[in-house]
Amino acid sequence: MGRQRIPSPKAVLIAIVVASLPGHSVAEPQHAIAMYGEPALPPDYVALPYVNPDAPIGGRIVTGEVGSFDSLNPYILKGSVPWQLRFLTSESLMGRSWDEPFTLYGLLAETIETDPNRSWVEFTLREEARFSDGSPVTIEDVMWSYETLGTEGHPRYLGFWQNVASMEQTGPRSVRFTFSEENRELALIIGLRPILKKAQWDGIEFTDSGLDVIPITSAPYVVDEVDPGRSVTLRRNPDYWGWDLPFRNGQQNIEEIVMEFFGDGTAQFEAFKAGILNSNREFNVAKWNSQYEFPATRSGDVIKSVIPHQRPSGMTGFVMNTRRAPFDDWRVRDAMITAFNFEFINEAVTGGEQPRITSYFSNSPLAMQDGPAEGRVRALLEPFAGDLYPGALDGYALPVADGSERNRAGMRAAIDRLEEAGWTVQDGALKNESGEPFAIEILFKQGEMENRAVLDIYVQSLERLGMDVDIATVDPAQYNERTDGYDFDMTFYRRGLSLSPGNEQRLYFGSEGADTPGRRNLMGAKSPAIDAMINSILASESNEDFLAATRALDRTLMAGRYVIPIYQYNVSFIAHAKELKYPETLPIYGDWFTWQPDVWWYEED
Repeated sequence: MGRQRIPSPKAVLIAIVVASLPGHSVAEPQHAIAMYGEPALPPDYVALPYVNPDAPIGGRIVTGEVGSFDSLNPYILKGSVPWQLRFLTSESLMGRSWDEPFTLYGLLAETIETDPNRSWVEFTLREEARFSDGSPVTIEDVMWSYETLGTEGHPRYLGFWQNVASMEQTGPRSVRFTFSEENRELALIIGLRPILKKAQWDGIEFTDSGLDVIPITSAPYVVDEVDPGRSVTLRRNPDYWGWDLPFRNGQQNIEEIVMEFFGDGTAQFEAFKAGILNSNREFNVAKWNSQYEFPATRSGDVIKSVIPHQRPSGMTGFVMNTRRAPFDDWRVRDAMITAFNFEFINEAVTGGEQPRITSYFSNSPLAMQDGPAEGRVRALLEPFAGDLYPGALDGYALPVADGSERNRAGMRAAIDRLEEAGWTVQDGALKNESGEPFAIEILFKQGEMENRAVLDIYVQSLERLGMDVDIATVDPAQYNERTDGYDFDMTFYRRGLSLSPGNEQRLYFGSEGADTPGRRNLMGAKSPAIDAMINSILASESNEDFLAATRALDRTLMAGRYVIPIYQYNVSFIAHAKELKYPETLPIYGDWFTWQPDVWWYEED
């Protein structure tokens, strides 16, 4: 691995003896690494299994976003950034295959090496790796990127850096990371951090956001044009260093990627119908079935594609901030869930065609099982029996309404639960024993019209209970500032989860970051059981242990009643110009992160 020393004969002899011991495994450089088992693709693989290696190069894709932006730096907390830049303008040491639960293949790194316990990991850079200005990617860039992101970057990077005991250069093109805790996923996660050009930030404050610093990238795309607050254009770099890599074969085929920004979803959809955009994702099946019949779809110029997937549903709904009263009481949260008339709302908004999310990992084998916890799942949870919310051990399921608008049984159950928590109707208003009214604010981001329709129906139910509900609609910048600072009672919530949950669960649900601004634990969960289940996931050495720990985590989250779940999105609806095409073979993750545009291509008939 390029170390700058020659081992002594005694050291060589010791190594030979140790390697011969039963059960000993010698670390060797590999082309890839899997969380469990072996990577599916061999060292001489030609391309990822879900790409078209013969896809033509060229064309453009134009997509729309609701909101605006004031920064091009996606690696810090400050500023509003087009979310795609985080994935399209930087490269990592390893790249992820979306056809395997968690397997990484070499990208900037030529090889990866780790010990059997994964207490350390070592990467060797490809000699040909370059930034978009032609300068080489060096170990100095790598080490600066990890340290800077880990100390000054967005909170998503900070927690991981605390688990790195040491970082050392071990050769001209190699670097080793040693970890401070037993956590097998760290050897993989560390390979996914973006590598930035150190010299670009000389004399520039990294934590400042703005539009004046155009990132120098190591990725296939470069920022070509910026219309502040309105659009960003990326262009395929013909001099990108990695076009011959198997990992890139059949990917990044589109010449130009344009992200247009609109004040609301209606304006975005009208721009798509007018041909200003040539690809549009739809999240409402009723709208998909009723409003996508316009001249371009009837003529075949626009294609309606339905993309299935096998990943977990994740959680979409309305999150309650447990840092604040009254949502610090689980009984109030339970009443809020019970009062949510999903069956009626689903019929009114989607025509009843989208199933409800039933757990954080529904639509996958990772989801909690119905009924009482059994076997390994129960064994993991029982030490925390005194701290668990009702239902975690004995079984928890969302209440089912009768489908009528009034939902009398559900409302009665919600009233009973509120009374248990000390809230009763006094003079027509819901109040506590001190006479204080039940007054909450639901924070809502401007432009999310579909979710607003759901919210409006729900608020009517809450007001019938005697609650004083205010909907505060703010622009995207204010929304990000308030949610980053946990300055809300309730807000819309969407958390995508994968088939390989790991360290990111701490960011989403862990106690450590519950009060740290910018973390993604919006509900403010502080549960020893949740923390322990996440640790069990990270320490799992077999798929069986991993499965049990994830199902146990799912139970603790659902029983915590932190979120009012709405629809599953088990398929993606994408309407697009007929010239935009994608491979017939779909990855198990389906339309995930940058599947579009990564494997799409533009081809005129």
